[in-house]
Order: sequence, then structure tokens, then C-alpha cells
Amino acid sequence: MILSRLKSINVLNLTILFAAFGILLVVVFFPKTYAKDPKQHTTLVEVTVIKEQSMRIWRKFSGRLTAVDFVEIRPQASGLITDVRFKDGQFVNKGDILYIIDSRPYKAAVMAAKADLVTALNRKNLAEKEYRRAKDLLKTKMISQRIYDERDNARLVAESIVNSAKAQLSQAKINLGYAYVKAPVSGRVGRTEITTGNLVSAGSNSPLLTSIVSNAKIYADFEVDEQTYIKYMQGDSFSKSSVHKTPVELRLQRDETVYKGEIYAFDNRIDSTSGTIRARAIFDNPQGKLLPGMYARMRLGNPSKENIILLSERAIGTDQNRKFVYVVNSENETIYREVKLSESISGNRVVHFGLRPGEKVIVRGLIRIRPGMIVEPRIVKDTSDTDQSISHS
Repeated sequence: MILSRLKSINVLNLTILFAAFGILLVVVFFPKTYAKDPKQHTTLVEVTVIKEQSMRIWRKFSGRLTAVDFVEIRPQASGLITDVRFKDGQFVNKGDILYIIDSRPYKAAVMAAKADLVTALNRKNLAEKEYRRAKDLLKTKMISQRIYDERDNARLVAESIVNSAKAQLSQAKINLGYAYVKAPVSGRVGRTEITTGNLVSAGSNSPLLTSIVSNAKIYADFEVDEQTYIKYMQGDSFSKSSVHKTPVELRLQRDETVYKGEIYAFDNRIDSTSGTIRARAIFDNPQGKLLPGMYARMRLGNPSKENIILLSERAIGTDQNRKFVYVVNSENETIYREVKLSESISGNRVVHFGLRPGEKVIVRGLIRIRPGMIVEPRIVKDTSDTDQSISHS
């Protein structure tokens, strides 16, 4: 019993001895077989190479279209409307006759004023002749100084009467002109509110005849936040010439046609309740497709291009109130880097501090990355320059 137990122990010891000897041979003669493989301890990560881009930043807003010229047509002469010379919705040019008010009383007034003027001129001529005679007779002492003064005064009064008659004739002609209601601006006329045969009167309570909206150009009004306004007023970008050169684009609702314009003016105060300021852009509207009251999607561009760094929001982590990224150095080691960001542009953020062109930043899977890790970077396509638009509701 004891012999058999001793034999089993010896066999076990021999087995352990041979196994240890085999492992030693493998380690000595085949060291590369169990050497550390770097790839077994690295993580494949997607990175993007940081580059500085020269681009114009666009900001999105919502706006409404308003007319450059909007005129309400009201009568300036009293009488019956004898003719309406336009169709509802028609385009009219400045000076076109829209309505005719019975002009006969006004023509008669012009004729009477002309007659009064002729009478005044005849009286003036007679007074001039009498004055010249008195002047000659005064030299020879044939008349007194009093008679001379009377004829001189009569001449001056006659001249004043002529001027008054001319003024009355001018007023009569103006009133006659008011009988022909003309378009003060070019544009699209609305519907007629009063038709032929109706009696209208001039004055403060004169009725509305129709309205005209100009369509050669059109305004777009929209609200700009205070921070955007401050950026525009910094440095030379807020000079009068550069503000008017600030590009603006307009799209209508459910229409991708782009209308290009420029800033016309900013308002003179910030609305304290909303923290915004009203901006007004102007656009050419030669075909008249843009109508006042339309909703518009606006894009406001910076006056000039800027050199900026854009980074995908997927590459940015949050550490309490700080933003950070992981940079891969030349030894493929991850480095924690705090960054300062600003606007969000189509899924990308503008980086103001923390990154330099040429650096590699991890863009996916930040949750499994730690500082000091050895990684295998794979460069992916950068899509940060697709659409540089900042949206504002």
C-alpha cells in the first residue's frame, strides 16, 4: 500500500518536472510566439484631422415681407366718380389715371380764373400807363405829388391783383388735376372700394378708393438676437457701407428658390422683453412674386469670411460645465483637451480655443476612451463644411 502510494507521487513529480521543462524550452527557443502583440492592446478609433476653414457664417431667422411703398388712394376732389380705369389686381405705373371724378365744375373754375387773370392784367397795364404819365407830368410840375403817389400806389395794387389771379388760376388747375386720380407709385393695385356713379368728398373723412403696393423691391423684417447684433457692431463690420453690403438670403415657405438681398437697416433700440432688435433687409422683386405679408425663411451672413475651426458635436464631451475632446498625439496616445466653443452649425460647433490645425481628434465612442490610452486611429471624412447656418427661432 505504501509502495503504490510512493510510486504515484513519483509519477506526479516527474510529470510536473517534464511540463516545466517543456515550457522553458518554448520560452527559450520560441520567444516571439508569446511576445506582447501591440495590436491586442490597442483600440480602433475614428479621428478627424483639424483644419482651419475660411468661410462665411450664416444665421437663420424667421421674417415677414413688407412693402417698400404702400399707398392708400383717397379722393382730393369732391364729386361723382364717372370712370374707373383699372382692373382689380392690375399692375399700374406711376402717373396712370385710376379714377375720374366729374371734372366739369373744376374746368369751369379754371376758365373763370383765367378770365380774372386777364382782367387783372388789363388793369395792371392801365395802371402802368397812368403811372408813367404822372411821372412825366411831375417833372414839369403839371401835377401834384399826391396825384403821382396815388397812381404809383394804383400800379402796385394792380400788380398784386395780377399775382392773386395767377394764384387762383393755379389752385383751380390743381383742383382740376385732383379730379383725375392718378397712381402716385408704380405697383399692384388692389380692388376698387367705390365704383362708378358714387359720390365722394374730399377732406379728413374722405373714403378709401383703393390701395397700391409697390413690387419692384420689397422689405423683409426679422428679429435679430442681441448677441448677433453685438457681433455685427464690433470693429469695422458695423460701418454704414459694410452693413448695407451684409448678404441676406430669403426662401419662401415650401419653396427652395433663393432670393438674394442685403441689410437695409437695423432698428434704433433693443426690445427689453425679447432681447432682440428688428432688422430690415431689401430684395429685388422684378417679377412681383414676393408679396407683403408672406412668411420668409431668412439667412443672414457675416459681412466677410472668417478663418474658423468646425468640429462635429459627436467629438465633444461634457465634464460638468466644461467641454472637452480627446486628441491623439504622434505616439497614438489619447490626450484630454478642454475646448471653448460657440455657435452650433448644422451638427458642428465653432471651436475658439483648445485645438490647432493638423491635430487628430476622436469623433466617435468617447465613453470608452480614457486619457493615456494607446489607440489605432482611422481618419474619417470631415463633413463640417456642408452648410454653415446657425438656426435662430
